[in-house]
Amino acid sequence: MRIRKPFTQLARKLRKNSTDAERLLWHHLRGKRFNHLKFRRQQPIGPYIVDLICFEKRLIIEVDGSQHNENQKKDLIRTQWLNNEGYQVIRFWNHEVLQNSTDVLEEIWRYCE
Repeated sequence: MRIRKPFTQLARKLRKNSTDAERLLWHHLRGKRFNHLKFRRQQPIGPYIVDLICFEKRLIIEVDGSQHNENQKKDLIRTQWLNNEGYQVIRFWNHEVLQNSTDVLEEIWRYCE
């Protein structure tokens, strides 16, 4: 599948403007620091850009802010599409990552086992 250039540019922009929670989680997952698994951030997948992905485990991690309270139907459609493509999607709220990153990392670990 070819990725459209504007889509790639949007992914780059999202990487540069990540939230504090995304940056904290990325700090723990980048550079194969987490169980020697390679994660990517703001990765285009089909019609979506996912926050974090491990292709090896087919695991997508979404870090959601308050705007996702209003977009639950869109998030459900997005998750169903990604699941149909063979990915498992887990979601964390920004405050979960910022206030309890140890538990978040433990949950990610369980999904990777």
